[in-house]
Amino acid sequence: MSIRVLIKEYPHRAIALATSTHILILRHSPTSTEQNGSHNASQTSLSSNSFGSARCMVEFSAANSVDLAEYRSLSTLSVHGTLGLITVNGDVFLVVVSGASKVATVRPGETVQRIHTVGFHCLTSSDYDHILNDEINPYPTDTVDEEGFELGFGKGKGEPGLEHPCMALKKLLSSGTFYYSADFDLTRRLQQRSSDASTVAIDSLDAGFLWNSYMIQPLVDFRSRLSQREKDALDASRILTSAIRGFALTVYVPASTSPIRTTQSGLPSSLTLISRLSCRRAGTRFNARGIDDDGNVANFVETETIFWSPSGVCFSYAQIRGSVPVFWEQATGLLPGQQKITITRSPEATQPAFDKHFENLELSYGAIHVVNLLSNEKPGELELTKRYRYHINHSSLNPAHEKEASGDHELLQSTNYDFHAETRGPSGYEAASMISHYIQHSADGFAYYLSEEADERPQTGQNGSDQIIRRPVTILQQEGIFRTNCLDCLDRTNLVQTIISKMALEAFLGHKGLVGNADFWVRHSTMWADNGDALSRIYAGTGALKSSFTRHGKMSLAGALADARKSATRMYINNFADKGRQNTIDMLLGRLMGQAPVHLYDPINDYVVNELNKRSAEYSESETIHMLVGTFNLNGKTHGISEDLSAWLCPPVDPSQQCPEIVAVGFQEIVELSPQQIMSTDPTRRQAWETAVKGTLNENAKRHGKEDYVLLRGGQLVGASLSIFVRASVLKYIKNVEGSLKKTGMSGMAGNKGAVAIRMEYANTSICFVTAHLAAGFANYEERNRDYKTISHGLRFQRNRSIEDHDTVIWLGDFNYRIGLTNEMVQKLIQMVAGLTFPYYSEARITFLPTYKYDIGTDKYDTSEKARIPAWCDRVLRKGDNLRQINYDAAPLKFSDHRPVYATFQCLISKVDEKKKEQLSNEIYKQRRAVVGNTTANGSLEETDDEDLIGYDSIEPGLPPASSDRRKWWLDNGLPARSRVQPPGNDFLPNPNRPSNPFTPSPEPDWIEVKRVGRLPDRDRGYGTGIAPSSNSSTTSLTAEKPAARKLAAPPFLPTQPTSLLDEDIPKTLTRPGTGTSTSSLLTLSALTHSSASRKAAPPVPKKPSLFSTTISPTSTPSPPPSESSQRDPPTLPPPRRGTATPAGGPSSAPIRPSSTASVLRKPPPQQRVSRDIELEEVGPPLPPRRMGTVKVNALMDDRDDESLEDLKGWEVLRPVK
Repeated sequence: MSIRVLIKEYPHRAIALATSTHILILRHSPTSTEQNGSHNASQTSLSSNSFGSARCMVEFSAANSVDLAEYRSLSTLSVHGTLGLITVNGDVFLVVVSGASKVATVRPGETVQRIHTVGFHCLTSSDYDHILNDEINPYPTDTVDEEGFELGFGKGKGEPGLEHPCMALKKLLSSGTFYYSADFDLTRRLQQRSSDASTVAIDSLDAGFLWNSYMIQPLVDFRSRLSQREKDALDASRILTSAIRGFALTVYVPASTSPIRTTQSGLPSSLTLISRLSCRRAGTRFNARGIDDDGNVANFVETETIFWSPSGVCFSYAQIRGSVPVFWEQATGLLPGQQKITITRSPEATQPAFDKHFENLELSYGAIHVVNLLSNEKPGELELTKRYRYHINHSSLNPAHEKEASGDHELLQSTNYDFHAETRGPSGYEAASMISHYIQHSADGFAYYLSEEADERPQTGQNGSDQIIRRPVTILQQEGIFRTNCLDCLDRTNLVQTIISKMALEAFLGHKGLVGNADFWVRHSTMWADNGDALSRIYAGTGALKSSFTRHGKMSLAGALADARKSATRMYINNFADKGRQNTIDMLLGRLMGQAPVHLYDPINDYVVNELNKRSAEYSESETIHMLVGTFNLNGKTHGISEDLSAWLCPPVDPSQQCPEIVAVGFQEIVELSPQQIMSTDPTRRQAWETAVKGTLNENAKRHGKEDYVLLRGGQLVGASLSIFVRASVLKYIKNVEGSLKKTGMSGMAGNKGAVAIRMEYANTSICFVTAHLAAGFANYEERNRDYKTISHGLRFQRNRSIEDHDTVIWLGDFNYRIGLTNEMVQKLIQMVAGLTFPYYSEARITFLPTYKYDIGTDKYDTSEKARIPAWCDRVLRKGDNLRQINYDAAPLKFSDHRPVYATFQCLISKVDEKKKEQLSNEIYKQRRAVVGNTTANGSLEETDDEDLIGYDSIEPGLPPASSDRRKWWLDNGLPARSRVQPPGNDFLPNPNRPSNPFTPSPEPDWIEVKRVGRLPDRDRGYGTGIAPSSNSSTTSLTAEKPAARKLAAPPFLPTQPTSLLDEDIPKTLTRPGTGTSTSSLLTLSALTHSSASRKAAPPVPKKPSLFSTTISPTSTPSPPPSESSQRDPPTLPPPRRGTATPAGGPSSAPIRPSSTASVLRKPPPQQRVSRDIELEEVGPPLPPRRMGTVKVNALMDDRDDESLEDLKGWEVLRPVK
């Protein structure tokens, strides 16, 4: 799909990536970085002195809804997608793939592109628009004048050109070592990929192999906030690109020389090699060695060999390489003796990182066989080998109690093969093939991945119409991996990995009775030689040594001379060029100190998604489906395939339970578990049983007039298998079907015990089925418990999903739990009841007889010499609040020593009505659009002061919106916020002993009860009342000096307001005990009030919730009904509040300390409207003198002279309530 890069300069600089159907618009928001000098600006970066996170607006819309008239094209050429956003020197750049070519085709429709050129488009400046638009010239002498001086980019002599800050990044990304695919997930091997994924979901990629993960992460986060429809549209547009680093190549094998011949078409087969270099510990040869504390090693590469045939057969085999996983370094030097190896940590300090590395490998690949090719003659390499062997022997993968057993059954094995010593003889490098004798046993146990395409023609109903369903069916899965290493993991490693790849292909062809001819193996060797050269250039700067032998099968004089030249070139590059290359790699991965990430936000869509999640009940509905689950230990018998299985698979249950939508069938001991069988899997027996099961189900469906069943997916681990069948009509609701295996037999090395799991999503509900065969033996309950924990924690699907990460989980299988006949044994062996295994799972009441052990063909329990105690070994367990079990019983099939068990379920499935969701989304979008206006990435308005508030909405009703760089809700309009918290009663005050920070833990209560009858001590001054202003009175100084006059912003008087002073804004002052009232605070607050009243109003901001209003509503909190005394006598004044300024409604200059018999004056309310600006000197009665010390406090009316009493005319006396 063609993608154009468009740009708009006015009123904001914006860059758009446009396809024929959709458009992605990005615009930088400078509000985030302008205020970095402010102490209030938040910073998110790798260092404390770096730039803050750059914020950009983003918008993804349909192309027909965006006006592109103001955009112009940056280039006449289209691009292939974006690698993401990166900040360099404070500027934000959009990185796009401007040149790529197809180099590989894994399967039809799955192509791999190699990146040739990239472009960097600046979102913050137009200075770089005309730089780096063309490809980097591999011959840079065209910018050198006749005197050898470097010219600028198109500048004249002596004029320094504008250097693009991304030049080094462009050279790295354009080096031909980066690859991407728009068709499938290139970061995962074939076995881990979902077969039904139509597009690449950018959020499901393996971050360990995703080299642009730092740059693409902002867009991945943005994608996660889109609706499912928009996610699908964005994925289908192929705007977002995922890049790996390494190697990819497809070699076509003509039909005449292909090992698998097909008569249907003359299409060639394909042989593909994909190498994925990890970015976790990326770097150049001498800058990245060994392991880090997170268990990542240098030069870690996963290489996958894939063979595809037009007949639908697909083979895959994976290997890994990586530096020796200990902490070691190697110094650079021009001479070989100067490159000394140094181990930097003790064995005890290294073991945790070593264990972490191999535990991660075991989780991803299964059992591991280490192939160590280091020399036993070079001191440095010998020391590494000894340390490597020590850590393997102490590895957590090989428990201490297992080390006394045979080494063949260890989960982590190793083979030390001195490559140089073994190939020194006359045979040369050909002797390296002898390594196959040391690793053949593990190669047989690891197997390989194999899938075949199968055609199914299920009948869809009573009319008998057929539909053809063609899908790949997994036959085998790879269950272990070889980890190969030398010192650099380049030359020796690549040659040995070629041999291992050939061994796997030979095993695959041998199982089919085929052999590869010479032409086929030459193509295979050539492909591996190219792979070695590519990986060597990335890590060491030159092609691989010994590639002549890998390519042609023999070493020539020209090859030896080429190796000498490569060694000299490596020496130069490693000593003089690698430091700059390492710095560029760290910049690409976002690991440099001071690199600022980019934050993307969509003012409209982010709000719409949040609202949709809150209102999910409006567009979701539930549907009940039925499931049947069956488990059967076959004891290796095959003659039951021809018997009638309907008693087990079509039991006599309620008609509503007949023909369920999903049928899960698990088998144990599907083959005889002989020593030869337990290391490898043969899928033939499982396929035969699947055919028998499918036939039984379809016959029953035909009797009930239902459509046929389809095999959704099957999986097998030697003797344990799991097959999922679904009715053809429900296939449209099922997606993301994945399978996984976990061995537990012989410490995870063998497949005689273990589990097979298959997960799916039915509509919007995730379901996981697990069939398990746990350790046998009457008293092996501890081993069974270990098996369960290994399966539960170690079995993983894509995106690192575990079994527990599903809405519905059903376990079925032979769990081998037994019960003894004595009380002592019962107490010891009831492990499942004790909760040691299967916590939080439920099982229906068992109403059937024990299912083990019967004499074959009879209903008699074991009559042999062993006389095994009957037990319920075969069980079905469930977990999920949407699951209801209806039936649980055993079936009378007698050809095994076990009885099959079945269970039927009703499952509540959540379905989303996409039409209702789309309609609701459009409604919310229109509402939000009206609020936001044109403040979007494609908006046409100038930037406003409130722009950075977009996207900062309240997280809960009643709370203010989050603060931003320019706006803080607690400083709106220049005034501090005032809370409307009401006391629980009239006699309660805020507790002055509580910390000022409300979130600080404190044993102190929020409120204290204070009785206001009686005289307050002098030291508690501040708990008093204010006197209402009088128009004919003057002000008495609060201190020795008379303060300057000041204005107070008083609210207008409303006639509807209560006349009681209780309902007015009463001046209150509260101080801590033992302190006096400070007049400076009053002056300061008064000045603040005055200045805020006269200043220009601030721009509008989002309305604050009423909880944070600065005014008190008389009706907000109802007062308790007054008592009789309060109705007869005037009420007392409410308590003052601590730390609050003098309100505008009642300007009191100082508190009054009444005595026990004190009276309070109240002036009748005026009938005219009070002016907002009142001179303090012109209003208010004279204030009592401020008394200090411990003198007697007189009553308000005591010791008054006539002049003072004259000033109080017109006031009435209020008496306190007793």
